[in-house]
Amino acid sequence: MKRLALVALSLLCFGATASAQGFGSRGGTPGEFDFYVLALSWSPGFCELDGDRTRNREQCGESSGLRFVVHGLWPQNERGYPSDCGPAGRSPSRLALSEADGLFPSESLARYEWRKHGTCSGSSPGDYFRDVRRARDKVAIPPALAKVDRDQSWTAIDLERAFVAANPGLRTDMMSVACKRGVLQEVRICLSKDLREFRSCQQVDRSGCRAREFTVVAPR
Repeated sequence: MKRLALVALSLLCFGATASAQGFGSRGGTPGEFDFYVLALSWSPGFCELDGDRTRNREQCGESSGLRFVVHGLWPQNERGYPSDCGPAGRSPSRLALSEADGLFPSESLARYEWRKHGTCSGSSPGDYFRDVRRARDKVAIPPALAKVDRDQSWTAIDLERAFVAANPGLRTDMMSVACKRGVLQEVRICLSKDLREFRSCQQVDRSGCRAREFTVVAPR
């Protein structure tokens, strides 16, 4: 069952990552990139659009109650991004994976994100997942989104402004909002390579949702 869930999540991740980051270059030198993108997936939107509740019980099962979860922390260049920089078959240890507890909606996604993106960070698996936590802890979720209890209509700029208001130092040109079929998918926020500050990211910013408005699906 986990293998099936990994396949489904991998397909989702590939499509979302490619649209967010531009053209990707498979392989690369670990540690050679310009900045990070923290992708926070709106879990009710994923489950509404792509999440088979049988295969993705950890994320989409009844009463899971998940809202924003980490999709990934992606090494990014000003144009394009590296991926799959590590040796084939390399997998994080159980100890390293313990650093990802509570961040990703499933262990399968944590493993996938390490292989595709973490191997390009130049860090060990444990350090990469600790950096994921540092990045996630830096971002405050706007109150209006932290307590969504019914479906809501938003525009991309209003949602970005809500994140800006909740996060000192963040600007709308340092992030983008992704939507699909009129539903919020995720929020992508750009951070400096040392994760100390937000930073501008033109390519990511330009990749944002072009719908006039979209639905923020409430947890079911």
